[in-house]
Amino acid sequence: AAVERFWSLLATRYRGRNVIFAYDLLNEPEIPWDQPLMRDKWNRWLENKYHSSGQVATAWDRDPSDIELGKVQLPARDAAPGRTLHDFQLFRENLADDWTRRQVRAIKAADPEALVTVGFIQWSVPFFLAGPWQYAAFRPGRQAKYLDFLEIHFYPLANGFYEYTGAEDEERNLAYLEATVREVARPGKPVILAEFGWYGGGKLTIDQGRHPSATEEQQARWCKRAIETSKGWACGWLNWGFHDHPQARDVTELTGLLTADGRMKAWGRVFKQIAEDLRGHPTAAPRQVERPAFEWDKFVIDQKAMEHYREKYWEAFKR
Repeated sequence: AAVERFWSLLATRYRGRNVIFAYDLLNEPEIPWDQPLMRDKWNRWLENKYHSSGQVATAWDRDPSDIELGKVQLPARDAAPGRTLHDFQLFRENLADDWTRRQVRAIKAADPEALVTVGFIQWSVPFFLAGPWQYAAFRPGRQAKYLDFLEIHFYPLANGFYEYTGAEDEERNLAYLEATVREVARPGKPVILAEFGWYGGGKLTIDQGRHPSATEEQQARWCKRAIETSKGWACGWLNWGFHDHPQARDVTELTGLLTADGRMKAWGRVFKQIAEDLRGHPTAAPRQVERPAFEWDKFVIDQKAMEHYREKYWEAFKR
C-alpha cells in the first residue's frame, strides 16, 4: 500500500512538469568513528541516558573510579563487543538521526510536499562489514520516520571485487543484495535501489588493470538478476551510470547502459525491456522467503556473529 501511494503521488504531482523529483540529502553518508567534535557529544549523550558516572559504570560493568562523565573516551576501532561498543553505535545512530531530522524539517518548512530521502551506502546494513567501525550508522529503521522513501546503493562485493568467476560467487552476491534490501524495506517505506550495476563490454584499467575483461552479456545477466532478486522489496532501480566513462577511476568506466560513444549495450537493451514490462505495473509483492532473523544490534558490535549469520543466510538462500 505504501508503494502504491508513492507511485500515485509521483503520477499526480510530476506528470508533464519539469520539477525537482526529490531531495537526496547526501550521497552515501557515514558517521565517522572519531572526530574531536564527537567527544563532547558522546559525553552529553551518556549523561542524558545514564545521568551519572556510577550508572554508566554499572551498565558497562566497570569500576566506578574508571568512569568520569565529561571525560569518557570514544571506543577504539578494535574495541571488543559489549555494552560500551553498543552504546557507541547507538550514539552514532543518534547523530545520523539528528543530522537527517534537522534538514528534513528545514526542507518541509519551505516545501511541505517535497519528497526527501538519503542515499544509504550498502554498509548502512551490517551484513558485510570489515569491522564495527565500518557501519555507516544511518539505520534505515530509525531514518524511515523522517523520509518519504528510502534508497540503498549496492555493488557486488561479497568476495571482494566481483569478476564473474562462477555461479557461487554470483549467488553469494545476490544473497548479500537480498539481505540488504530486505532490511531497508522492513520499515514499510518505498525503497529505490538508487545505485547499482557492474562492469561489462571490455577490460577495466583501474586497480592496475588486474580485473579480467567482461562481456556485455555478463554485465546484463548480473544486473538483470539484481533487479529480479530485489523486486518487491525495491520498487525502482537506477543504473550507475547512463553511459561508460573511460576517465573514471572506479568501476564506472564500464557500467553504462550505453558505450562512451552512445551505442546501446546489451544491458541497455535488457534494462529498456524491463522498464517497458514494468510500465503500468510498478508494484509487486516481495517473494515469501524463510530467512534467519536479523539481529541488528548484535551485528553492529560483533563481527564474528555477523559472519556466522551470513553463512546461515547463505544456506537459507540456496534452499
